[in-house]
Amino acid sequence: MIAKLRGVVDSFGEDCVVVDVNGVGYLVYASSKTLSKLIKGSETTLFIETVVREDSISLYGFGAALEKEWFLTLTKVQGVGAKVCLSILSALTPSQLAQAIAAQDKASFTRANGVGPKLAARIVTELKGKMVGLPVGADTVDYVAAVEDTPSTINVVAENSNRQMEDAVSALVNLGYPRIEAYRAVNLALAKNPEADFASLIKTALKEFGNKEM
Repeated sequence: MIAKLRGVVDSFGEDCVVVDVNGVGYLVYASSKTLSKLIKGSETTLFIETVVREDSISLYGFGAALEKEWFLTLTKVQGVGAKVCLSILSALTPSQLAQAIAAQDKASFTRANGVGPKLAARIVTELKGKMVGLPVGADTVDYVAAVEDTPSTINVVAENSNRQMEDAVSALVNLGYPRIEAYRAVNLALAKNPEADFASLIKTALKEFGNKEM
């Protein structure tokens, strides 16, 4: 079973790349985010998941170990096949996936081709509370690359999903803010003041929307 490929980027397809490893070309399917980071003629290393079916053997490649772990997690959800999973990974980074699931934000998943409201609801419901991390022995560099742009003050605060937090998120959503952004703003507010009451939480969260780094 192939777990990793290191070779030269030979050519691209719409949703795949051919990696030349010592003269042997491997066809590897990948998300658009992974493909966008590859350069023809340059050497690359991809983490591989081999999917064996009755009529085919397909390779799926990932630029980071954490992206592969999300692939394995998402494909456990009924209705999420390998192709749909790549579509989700093309639309959302690993950090955005974690935030969307923690916030139970179905809308973020419907941005992916092939994911309708019912499937999006199933994904956030089945994966609620599940943590996806690096496999044992993975290089931490892969983790840093995969969780780019996530503010260090945000702890995916699943334990803080108490009634007050949910009420604050709902209030911001009612004001017209996207749920995923409302969730992030409330998390930032809680990180600054874990003891904040409802009014203070809303006030601080609203200020976070003016912060371009949120």
